[in-house]
This record gives sequence, structure tokens and C-alpha cells, in this order.
Amino acid sequence: MHATFLRSVAVLLLVSTCCFAEDQENQDEKLLREVREILKKVPLIDGHNDMPWVIRDKFQGHLDKIDLRTDTRRLALETPMHTDIPRLREGGIGAQFWSVYIPVEVTGTAAIRAVLEQIDIVYTLSATYPDVFEMAYTAQDIERIHDAHKIASLIGIEGGHAIDDSLVVLRTLYRAGARYMTLTHWKNTDWADAATSKPEHGGLTEFGKQVIQEMNWIGMLVDLSHVSPDTMNDALDITRSPVIFSHSSVQQFSGHPRNVPDDILKRLPQNGGVVMINFATVFVSEEARQYGAVKAGEERRLKTLYPEDPERVKRELKVWQETHPDPGATLEQVADHMDAARKTAGIDHIGIGSDFDGITYTPKGLEDVSRYPALLAELLKRGYSKEDIAKIAGLNLLRVLKQCEKTAAQMQKERPPLQFDLEKLKTSED
Repeated sequence: MHATFLRSVAVLLLVSTCCFAEDQENQDEKLLREVREILKKVPLIDGHNDMPWVIRDKFQGHLDKIDLRTDTRRLALETPMHTDIPRLREGGIGAQFWSVYIPVEVTGTAAIRAVLEQIDIVYTLSATYPDVFEMAYTAQDIERIHDAHKIASLIGIEGGHAIDDSLVVLRTLYRAGARYMTLTHWKNTDWADAATSKPEHGGLTEFGKQVIQEMNWIGMLVDLSHVSPDTMNDALDITRSPVIFSHSSVQQFSGHPRNVPDDILKRLPQNGGVVMINFATVFVSEEARQYGAVKAGEERRLKTLYPEDPERVKRELKVWQETHPDPGATLEQVADHMDAARKTAGIDHIGIGSDFDGITYTPKGLEDVSRYPALLAELLKRGYSKEDIAKIAGLNLLRVLKQCEKTAAQMQKERPPLQFDLEKLKTSED
């Protein structure tokens, strides 16, 4: 009798567990359906994807060497790509800022050339797949292209050294299609301090302030990802348009200097800007950030021991990683960053800036461009309204773009473009 009772209890528990799991699965599917309905009306805008650099670096810029209509994970790349057309469609992307990235070691005319080569890749992307992609230059373009069920392609310059200290180059890159510029990358420029370099300027130089003014004048978004807090504050003091952080998270959950401090987040409502949350695990998780620092130290140690044997360094680092697994990060932790940004800056100042194909390690649940709906569904589960999801997905960034365009139109009535200093240019050439 006792054994029969225990078996009955076990069966009831099993049935209850199965029913709970089924209910949970049904709830998750319901939330995903709600997200997809939202994304039919509102373009999901990702602020940062580095695929143009991958095509330039791994395929010598030749799009004919890669078929984006198939799953790019089949390619024999050491770091699998996060992006292709089937997964973009599954992810519901409506508009993508393609980053045209320039390594900090590349400067001068070589940097300008690298930028132009990647801009050409973005244009070629739209020409190669015209039924999928279309170039966009304005907020209205994004809305029109989304209504046509295509993906709006925009260009963002990553690294202010791309303009080679020239406002003429800045304006020319805008005419070539660039709609934002990240003021620095990992190192300082001649006119702005980066978050990951020793400060040189205390923020922006006088020329750096001119760059901000001219970006406002032409209608190019000021991107404060990668810059130091002093540079952030200087830019916020000067700009007449809302700023963006095209791919940054918040420092509350990871102390990485690339993330945005609370005091800067508190300034976003007055400015009207948007922080577009990054998916890189070291920016998302403090544990992953600390692991990354320890791993970097081990790699330096191995390089010191075996300076003439890079293959041995690679092998031994792999062995080290097997015994010291990466803690990684999760989709839920990315949602935590959005919660924190919402609490500090407000729902009107949050967006998505994945950094796909510019990062090696992604959070569990956010492995590629197909996974945006899962993140937005998690936010619905946390009590965000459908209106909140629409703002995060794209409405916030569309508002910023429209204001930037409006400010540029007004400024162009007030003054002509700023002129470069011919005497300074002559001196530098001498």
C-alpha cells in the first residue's frame, strides 16, 4: 500500500512537472509571437555589426567569395560568422548599421582608404542582394525600406582616426553614406581620449570640439562608444544633437572601461541620446571580464616564455583554457543591463548594439543575429510593455536620427561649413 502511494505521488509530480514545462514553453512561444508582431510594425535597428571588416579581412573584400543566402557557419573560419541572410530574417532585423572599422594601427591615408573600401562593401552588399538590402541615409528611408520588407543598410565609422584630422574628410565620408562616427577606438586620437588609453587631452581638444560641431552641422550621429568619461562629458556639453553609444553596456554589471558610467547615463534624458546595449561577454559579465584579464595575462606569460614559437603559445593557451573554462555570459544578463539603463536613464534612451562579427564570445542565448526576438521576449517576461519593446527595438533610435537631421537643417541655415586651417596643413606637410 505504502509503495503504491509513493508511485502515485511520483506519477503526479512527473505529470505536474511536464505540464509546467509545457505551460512555460507555450508562454515563451506566445511572447515570441508578440515580439514578431511588434517587429512587423517597428524596424528592429542594430547599432553595430562588423561584417564589412570580416569580408575585407577574411575574403579580401570579395562578396562573390561568400554566399550570404546560406548559413555562414558552414564556412571554415576560426571564428564562425554571426551574420547571414537566413538568420537576419529569423531575427527580424529591420535596419543595420554596418560598422566600417579601422584598426588603430592604421592611420593617415591608409585609414581613409580602409574606410572607403568597407563603405564600398556595404554598397556592394545592397547591389548583390537587392531583394534583401537597401541603402538608407535618413530615418524616413529606414521606415520606407522596412515597410517594403527589406533590411535598411546604414554605415557607421568606428574610429575617429579615420578622418585623418580633417573636417573635409569628415564631410566627404558623410556624403559617402556614413551616418555616425565613433570618436575613438581603443587608443586616443589626436583630438579625443579613448576609454582604454592613458588620458592625453582631458577629453576633447579644441579641434575635437570642432569635430562635434561639424558632425552636428552635417547630420552625423556622435557615437560615444569607446571614449573616456571626460570625452563623453565634453561631447554632451557641446553637442546640439542627441548622441548614441552604438555598442556599449553599463558599468553597474561589468566594470569594463568600455561601458557607460551611471553619471553619464543620468545625462542622457536631457540630451535625448540612446545607449545601445552591447552583447560582448566581457562587457556584460564582471566575471567574464575578470576571466578575460587573467587569460590575457597567461597569454603574455606564454609569449614571454616562447617568443619564437607562436604555435606553442597557441597550443598551451588552449590547454590552459581547458582547465580554466570561460564563465561567459547569458541573455538574461544582457537584459539586466537594459533594466539598469532603464532605471537610470529611462525607457526612451535604450537600444540594441550587438557588436556581432566584431566579438568572439557571445552570451548564451544570443549566439547570432537570429536571437534578437529572444532578448525582447525576455524583456516582455520582465514586465516591459509592448510600447517599451517598440522603443528599444527601433523607435528610440529613429527619434534620435530625426532630431539629428532637424538640427543639421537648422545649423546649415546659420553658418557655412567650418574651414580647415591652410597654414596648419602647410606646416604639417613641410
